Amino acid sequence: MLSSSTSTKPKLTLDEYFNYTNFPSFSLSPDGQQLLVHTRRLTWDSNTYENSLWLYETQGRRKKLITKKLSEAFKPQWSPSGNWIVLRQTENSTTNNRHTHYHYRRLFESEEKIEQYIYLYCFLSEKLLPVSIGTEILSALAWSSNDSSLYFATVRPPSTKEDEDLDEAEWKDVIQYRKRKFLIDSTICRVDIDRKNRTLVAKINILKNVPFLIGQLLFSSVEQKLLFSSTGGILESVKDFEIYSIDLRNVSSLSRITNNEVIEDNLQLSSDGKYVLFRQIGQILAKGNFNITQQRLYSADLTNGQIERLARDFDGNIVEYATRSDGIYILGQLGTNVHIYTQQSPEKYSVLQHGWNGTYESIALSSNQNGSLAFLYSSYGQPKEIYFIRNLNKLASAKAITNENKLLIQRNLPQHKVYKWTSDVDDRAIEGILHYPPEKFETKKLPLLVLLHGGPYAASTNQFDGSAASLALLAASEGWLVLEPNYRGSTGYGDQFLNEIHYYPLSLPGRDILSGVDRLIKDGIADSNSLAVGGYSYGGFLTNWLITQTTRFKAALTGAGSIEHVSTWGTMDLPASISYLFGGFPWEVPHIYQAESPIYHLAKVYKKPIFDENAYKVLYLKSHKTTFDGSQLAAVKLLYAWRDKIAREEDESASYVLPDLMLIHIAELMPKDIQGIRASCKLVPELVEKNLEEIHRLLIQAIEKPLSELNDGESNLDESLQNKRSISSSDTNIPIDLSLNNDSKRAKLVSEK
Repeated sequence: MLSSSTSTKPKLTLDEYFNYTNFPSFSLSPDGQQLLVHTRRLTWDSNTYENSLWLYETQGRRKKLITKKLSEAFKPQWSPSGNWIVLRQTENSTTNNRHTHYHYRRLFESEEKIEQYIYLYCFLSEKLLPVSIGTEILSALAWSSNDSSLYFATVRPPSTKEDEDLDEAEWKDVIQYRKRKFLIDSTICRVDIDRKNRTLVAKINILKNVPFLIGQLLFSSVEQKLLFSSTGGILESVKDFEIYSIDLRNVSSLSRITNNEVIEDNLQLSSDGKYVLFRQIGQILAKGNFNITQQRLYSADLTNGQIERLARDFDGNIVEYATRSDGIYILGQLGTNVHIYTQQSPEKYSVLQHGWNGTYESIALSSNQNGSLAFLYSSYGQPKEIYFIRNLNKLASAKAITNENKLLIQRNLPQHKVYKWTSDVDDRAIEGILHYPPEKFETKKLPLLVLLHGGPYAASTNQFDGSAASLALLAASEGWLVLEPNYRGSTGYGDQFLNEIHYYPLSLPGRDILSGVDRLIKDGIADSNSLAVGGYSYGGFLTNWLITQTTRFKAALTGAGSIEHVSTWGTMDLPASISYLFGGFPWEVPHIYQAESPIYHLAKVYKKPIFDENAYKVLYLKSHKTTFDGSQLAAVKLLYAWRDKIAREEDESASYVLPDLMLIHIAELMPKDIQGIRASCKLVPELVEKNLEEIHRLLIQAIEKPLSELNDGESNLDESLQNKRSISSSDTNIPIDLSLNNDSKRAKLVSEK
């Protein structure tokens, strides 16, 4: 229901939208009295992002700035006592880059060795103190059981020669290909910190080298083990993603905890330190075949290695989770909402906690028994903020502890609703989100923008997303009705819904989307004459596909998409995902790669315009040439008609045959011979080179019959193109005096020759 004051609020502007503050991470102190918050927002003057770390009091809501140079690559961590915080800053390092093999390859290729630091913030003294850890590149970090030591992993470069040899052996004579995963080794260390005379003295001990890149690092004080995940920069094999451990009482052995051929992510220890929990990302390899599932949650017993699935009864997508002695807190997506669920033990069912509809994006728990928790929440009309409560039973009455996006609440924002339809392929139920322009809720005949999410294993949900990749709110504020469809392949609708795009990764979602557009038009909501489509990443894939299936869209916005998927498989960093979507490698199912590639469907929608014999006049006027005589204008007309004819015969665009500027330039110079025609082109187009004699004949014709004498029916152009006659060598050297502006003099000179 719109309030009476809604219409008096100003419209959301472009600058306000992109000044949106995001919260990449936050965490509660062990006692729940302090909240550590990482904020990220644009700084226009420096053309970059400002990453700041703030300390909030959960009781008094006061906040203190710790740094404006926080590294994005590392989440700040509380020490076991809560008196210290370890973090990274961006100066003297390149830690704002993501942990990828490409990132480390670039660093290793640089000969400069930069001193690396971690920073310790003392909660009591409010001082930020640097600790040098050498020149090796940091990849992961974790506290020990006390405030005096930490464990960290650094990256060791391999032999460049070895890497190049492996590349050559694998790819042989391929011209362009994705680089083989960079062979990276890691070193695990412990740093002991001695705090004397208000300074920090660090002593570093090397514990073990491992032959892979470490993504996450955890310490279990109960088991006296370090736990860490291996990660790969290129998703060619899920075997690159596993969980390992080393026993600190005997660091010589490396134990592999998982061998389940899934991608493990977001490792966390159980409150008793006896289990490691992890989220499984999407892909399972069973008997040689991929099977895509929504994100699930598992635990591994650190004593016997037994792995157990948690929240087995939940049929949605597990977005995030946190663990405490009273159970597991799960953020689960069903449909367009993400709610909080709890599970006390693996044997019990998960329980929905009644809060608000919308998206609970992230959650943090205090480690004590007072039950306090913080969460990041947003909905259609409520921008992202962090909320804090001391009792989960009062979830619906939580209060925001941050207030970074308050300006957006003061704007007249679009209104929204869930829209449902059935696919015309098989009557599959599909839904999406409709964003109406301000003051136009449920108005009819609106211009429609279909905005497609990426993934495809993702979804458009009930959230306030102020990012460049999701322009729904901004577009709706500018008068568009925006549809965000959760096509097949989207999460939150069950594993079967996810897997139905196998072998049909674009054609089936495409039909789902177009069915939604048809329904909006049939219901009178969308204007069939004002349709647009857009998307980024997989949304770009689908946009490229849709504009080759129909001509109904008047405009399209596409980013990071693909039009030919064999080359995509060969160059992108997610080849395993492409192989699954299409049902095999390019040489195994080439017909599917071709059938699902937009480039092979262009003929369905591209129609060359009907030839207009007077269109050459528009071209001439656009060239801003005002001194062409009759012969030069005749040359423009004849060359324009010739270009159109050749473009149809060769099935090419007119600009490919002869670009506009080049056509005008040739007509302006009126070259006297074939070499002159070549010279008037910086780069001679292929079809111009092939038809030089015909072009020269047309220039002679233009001189003999300037425009004042050239009647529309007398050029016999079609006949001359079909019966091309060769011109003798003497003809090709007929001199044309460019200084003659008089048509009759020019024609006389030609006749004399």
